[in-house]
Amino acid sequence: VQLLESGGGLVQSGGSLRLSCAASGFTFSSYAMSWVRQAPGKGPEWVSTINWIGGRTYYADSVKGRFTISRDNAKNTLYLQMNSLKPEDTALYYCASSLVGWATYANREDYDYWGQGTQVTVSS
Repeated sequence: VQLLESGGGLVQSGGSLRLSCAASGFTFSSYAMSWVRQAPGKGPEWVSTINWIGGRTYYADSVKGRFTISRDNAKNTLYLQMNSLKPEDTALYYCASSLVGWATYANREDYDYWGQGTQVTVSS
């Protein structure tokens, strides 16, 4: 099983980034997928979740209206479009999978699979 995040980088405040998470080794379309982030010196923060077929999405208040989660089950890939980025969005972003369709967990142990993370840095 592998979840491989990509698309992170350094961006100025107000900019955009699109994260991707390529999944392999399990039936991607059977799992809800989430993004969780962890800023330096802070605990993990749940960001967003999308259900198995993409019909339901959930967002943390801190990103609602700025971030959009989506998935392509044909490509086994999860996405996070991040617009209007702020310095407080700086964190290591992880993708995670769960058989719970409404999973909004922050902690790794509550998910079935977890990626290695991609760094997002937003400069002011």
